[in-house]
Amino acid sequence: MALKIYTKTGDLGKTSLIGGTKVPKSHIRIETYGTVDELNSHIGLVGDYFDEPHTRSILKEIQDRLFTIGSSLACDPDKEPLMKIPDLKESDITVLEKEIDKMNDALPPMKFFILPGGHIAVSSTHIARCVCRRAERCCVNMQEHELFVDPLVIKYLNRLSDYLFVLSRFIGQQLGVAEIAWKPRV
Repeated sequence: MALKIYTKTGDLGKTSLIGGTKVPKSHIRIETYGTVDELNSHIGLVGDYFDEPHTRSILKEIQDRLFTIGSSLACDPDKEPLMKIPDLKESDITVLEKEIDKMNDALPPMKFFILPGGHIAVSSTHIARCVCRRAERCCVNMQEHELFVDPLVIKYLNRLSDYLFVLSRFIGQQLGVAEIAWKPRV
């Protein structure tokens, strides 16, 4: 049985949260989980460019957590969803921290600010990091507007952007690509 991908219900600029509440597609909640979805796509691209088995496994786990975050953000916090929504755990953050520490142990200390670039895998990881920071800012914006967002989501996105920065350096090292030092004009 084929499922049609288009429903035509959004043609007038509205969409439904999980729970059925209709909101404009410009709503901050939609912008936020859309940014998380964009981040998930960039994470997939990073995995496609840097196909080392352990890193690829961690990136797939991150993509799963981002779907969890997207589901959480897509819920109407005032309505109980009919389906079970997966949850984020503190242990998900611990995984990122352990991976950061492991990669940092293999990297030389930073002695300068680093410009993104040098290899498509490195650049793609930096793009993912930037999108991750935007997703985090969107979540903080939701909080500031008194819209519910699980504080663990913000913490996870914060740590994920740190992970992506260290991963960009690690990928560069693994590929033998020199880091590009920022040399400010003075």
